[in-house]
Amino acid sequence: MNPLKVIIIGAGTGGLCLAHGLRRAGIEVVVYERDRTRRDGLQGYRVGISPDGSRALHDALPPELFDTFVATCARTPLFFTMLTEKKQELLTLDVGPGDADALNSERSVSRMTLRQVLLTGLDDIVRFDKAFTHYEQHEDGTVTAHFADGSSDTGSLLVGADGTNSRVRRQYLPHAKIKDAGLVAIAGKVPFTPQTEKLLTPTIVRGVTMVNAPGGFSSIIHVMVFPWDDGGAPKSGIGSTDAELIEHWPGLAFDNSRDYISWGFSGAAQNLPADLTELSSEQLHDLVQERTRDWHEDFRTLFAVTDKRSLFPITIRTSEPIPKWTPSTVTLIGDAVHTMTPGRGVGANTALRDARLLKDNLVAVHQGRMPLLTAVDDYETQMIEYSSEAVRASLKQMSGSDPIHRPVIGRVVLAGMRLAMRIINAVPSIKRKLERSQQEFRGKDRDQSSGVCDSANARSSSSRQDMRPSRRSPMNPASQSSSARSIARR
Repeated sequence: MNPLKVIIIGAGTGGLCLAHGLRRAGIEVVVYERDRTRRDGLQGYRVGISPDGSRALHDALPPELFDTFVATCARTPLFFTMLTEKKQELLTLDVGPGDADALNSERSVSRMTLRQVLLTGLDDIVRFDKAFTHYEQHEDGTVTAHFADGSSDTGSLLVGADGTNSRVRRQYLPHAKIKDAGLVAIAGKVPFTPQTEKLLTPTIVRGVTMVNAPGGFSSIIHVMVFPWDDGGAPKSGIGSTDAELIEHWPGLAFDNSRDYISWGFSGAAQNLPADLTELSSEQLHDLVQERTRDWHEDFRTLFAVTDKRSLFPITIRTSEPIPKWTPSTVTLIGDAVHTMTPGRGVGANTALRDARLLKDNLVAVHQGRMPLLTAVDDYETQMIEYSSEAVRASLKQMSGSDPIHRPVIGRVVLAGMRLAMRIINAVPSIKRKLERSQQEFRGKDRDQSSGVCDSANARSSSSRQDMRPSRRSPMNPASQSSSARSIARR
């Protein structure tokens, strides 16, 4: 049997996590990325890492690099809070154990920081400035990837990890479509300073906050406080071990993340200008100011002092279900196969879960315990099941067709939702149940078994011929109003 060689297209979260896991297992792997350098392609917005994501990273990364990931995360969020546009509390939930538990905590990290962590130690296998064009599959079981500069590479398996607009998916599954979810959003950043901190409540500062307003308009707010100062030096009081990791981490030289407040404003596309994605930064800023004119003064001030250059529009999109396909020497992970709205905040974490499962199966191939196509089939069967549930739950929570976006009935829905959240907030037993269901959905105390160990169960479920989930997602009182979570992953 020829040695296993894996070609990954795309140096995103899932692709790089997979590369680390394969390399640690002794499997030849190479990553091709269209960005010209490791600094390109990402802005410093937040991504939330759930327990599912943390376990995948812990499994894939060398121990010291995982410790560096933990050390370079922003301050761990402790709360999820729902507020009215007048800054009145509706519901506050505890989100987890905090920093004490490296695997079961919710973590906040800058996208730029996470990318630099994942690129650490992979300099010799990541090829930048390589735009994938197409692939060819050969009778001998190999597959060749071709690039815009005329170069190519041949391996045993091609993994498309190239995001929502995946070129690999377009060739491999041309019938797999991405559709608009009917929502648009605007993202912005504000430096976190003593002055801007005064605009926020303590739970906003230490958590993730959703603001719900009439018309279906929403905002999400994250405060990102990093363990290094404006000069890039470790802050005092963070602990000597973390300080040493940060000082010796080469990725910090490429990371410009500094303490900031990240916010998103969003609503149904039909309630915002049709040309929103074409507006300038100044026009986006004016639009947010105009649509929040009746909001609390502190929120309006926060939006007003935002660096206009940081503003950009987002069209929220989602995958459509398709029948399961026949496995081959090409497969997909992450947004390339299951783009989802940010309604449940699990997009990046599902990509990390993909990477862990696929890595486990490819290790079995490498060790001679499983044929390659059986490993790919097993991975795809399991991936389709859990990712379909995530896609559906995310769309249910974040859709432009939701009644809350309608002129009259929307106010009735909003009033009912606010009443329900206030009741939950006042009844400890219901509140604890909701907290547990949220944590379980995001993977708390769930340890994903190896795909090899679960292969029989996975194959027994392969007769399910479409990407529809068999279970309902946990109850969530924010299901009618979380459109602003478009920035939860930014």
